[in-house]
Amino acid sequence: MQTIKSSLDYIEQNLKADITIDELASISNYSTGHFCRMFAQTMDSTVGRYILKRRLDHALASISSGRKAIDVVLEYGFDTYAGFYKAFVKMYGCSPTKYLKIYCKTEVFMHSEKNIQAISENWDILKGLTIQDASTRHWQTGEIEWHIWQVGDEYLLKTNERSRMIRNIRIAKALQKEGLVSEFLPIATNVGKDYVDGESIFMLTKKVGEPLVDRPLSGDELARLEFNDKRVQHAYKLGQAVARMHCALQAVQDDVQPYEANLYRQGLNSMPQVKEYCRKYGLEIEESFFADYEKTFGALYDKLPKQLIHGNPTGDSVVYENGEVVGIKGHEIYNISHVRLFDIIWCAGETRTQPIESYLKMFKEILRGYDSVNPLTTEEKQSIYYVMCAATMNCIDFVGDGLDVTDRNLDALVFLAKNKEMFCGLI
Repeated sequence: MQTIKSSLDYIEQNLKADITIDELASISNYSTGHFCRMFAQTMDSTVGRYILKRRLDHALASISSGRKAIDVVLEYGFDTYAGFYKAFVKMYGCSPTKYLKIYCKTEVFMHSEKNIQAISENWDILKGLTIQDASTRHWQTGEIEWHIWQVGDEYLLKTNERSRMIRNIRIAKALQKEGLVSEFLPIATNVGKDYVDGESIFMLTKKVGEPLVDRPLSGDELARLEFNDKRVQHAYKLGQAVARMHCALQAVQDDVQPYEANLYRQGLNSMPQVKEYCRKYGLEIEESFFADYEKTFGALYDKLPKQLIHGNPTGDSVVYENGEVVGIKGHEIYNISHVRLFDIIWCAGETRTQPIESYLKMFKEILRGYDSVNPLTTEEKQSIYYVMCAATMNCIDFVGDGLDVTDRNLDALVFLAKNKEMFCGLI
């Protein structure tokens, strides 16, 4: 995307200056919120984290060329060398000196079959097992997002950019403390290390979960089946799992530096486009709906807890074992600080895909399950409806016209606007 490329060029040219997000957004002719969303989705990083990483990289390169360390770090905006050192270790998981020893080798590492086989020898449990490429690709660009190899039937060997690997290991360990499994929990090497630290970080993990057989159904499945007590119980447990996940994510959010979203402001910014679509397609949403959102949610929003969240804890992200919710995958995809309700609502799915009575029943149990582990505030309980409206408007605006997902969300918003009473007092 040319907008992001221009921003990256500007950042590279001004790393020694004070670069603000508002400045970058203005140059790109986008609102700050929209620019941040585009940047995060394209670069898999917040703007601030990306700038910090580039400053660390440039400073280290200057130091390695022989310049005096304190002079360099001051040029790049660090108050002291100790501050630079601390930020570097947090980002890369090793000292600047060790990083230089690793990355200043002359040979170029390739993900060849021979090299991957050699890496696998760091774990005795992999001896004799077959290795197959199972890398994942970006759904839009087709570029590899994660280099992954399946080893035998149970194990996954993974590598990626160093800071991403360190980030996800931290999250996986925090999830483990909350009793949740993760496909980024490292299996110790033969010498007891979390990963092989060479020209790239390689970690071994165990595949988690099992085929989704006995689980809370969603979408079209639930529309075709009678809602029963067993699925209500599952919904309650799913809410508890999301609550435990949030406890884990909150514990590491200072280390992973998530992008801070303002859902209320995003909803306001999306309103003009939403209204235009309504006029274009003859959809009826009273102006009082938008006025209520602005006034009521505006008074509540600043009081809502915000933290690092998952971003999309639905469908295949949920991990089951023996019919129980044991984890939620996909935390490596997003890095966003948001209202907690965002994840809870995403778990419940979309109103359009289910009989409304079944949807509300499931939604209530997810909320009750969450509240039993990580209590919701009074303001959160009062904001459930408005968070649903904001998320729906934001999706309509972000995706754009002419797509099926936009049509579905427009229908959902019309339903929400006409049925506010259904979503008030759910818990």
